[in-house]
Amino acid sequence: MALADGDNLVLGSAEGVANGASSAIHTHPEVKEAVSEEEWQARIDLAAAYRLVALHGWDDLIFTHLSVRVPGPEHHFLINPYGLLFEEITASSLVKIDTEGNTVMETPYFVNAAGFTIHSAMHMSREDANAVIHLHTDQGAAVSSHADGLLPITQTAMAVIGDLAYHDYEGVAFDLDERDRLVHDIGDKHFLLLRNHGTLTIGKSVADAWLRMFFLERACKMQIMALSAGRDKLLECDDEMQERVLEQTSLAFSGPGGMLSWPALLRKLDRRDPSYRL
Repeated sequence: MALADGDNLVLGSAEGVANGASSAIHTHPEVKEAVSEEEWQARIDLAAAYRLVALHGWDDLIFTHLSVRVPGPEHHFLINPYGLLFEEITASSLVKIDTEGNTVMETPYFVNAAGFTIHSAMHMSREDANAVIHLHTDQGAAVSSHADGLLPITQTAMAVIGDLAYHDYEGVAFDLDERDRLVHDIGDKHFLLLRNHGTLTIGKSVADAWLRMFFLERACKMQIMALSAGRDKLLECDDEMQERVLEQTSLAFSGPGGMLSWPALLRKLDRRDPSYRL
């Protein structure tokens, strides 16, 4: 059933969130017994990414989404239960849906249709889009709303720019036809600025998508800070330097960087609150 909730269309039943909200930690032990080891690990990694977004202050109440493709041939993916804060999300509370937005495993929760539109576009079109992260941070939305987009003014930005695409704003992403345009605009790149909206990254793993988003968000924040002092004396690097930095850093986002940083991030979460694993 589709419900209208302000400007956000949701899929499913609101009863699940109302019932689940009485619990401080939203866990469903039966889920672990019902899924493969590979899916359970994917759930842990995605839940960890949600917690890390909250930890960095990048969350937007209950809005926006991170998703991961479930290992296997079914083209199912996991997304957040709509109505939970990112700091509440656990491996067992994630919702498994197909590319049409239908839940494929019993759950008390529902999902946001706008998240389904954007994320399914990436998962359906790119075999390397196992993980998709989309945020609405202040700095990401600010840079996405600037005509010049991301500028080559920091090493962090230049590690991103050569692999960055743009998609013009079309309103809240309820129109499934927008998926074709999203796919066209991102092409073969891994970073996307959604104009007047926010940031998006994809990766073969949650670790890779997370590392890309970390660099993209920091680059946006650095740009906003630099522009706060005016643009007259801003130092922009030329195309040759941009290509050099991109070549020097590109491999970091395709495995090595994630393989090194992700276990460290999980250890950090485990010290703070390991409940994301439940």
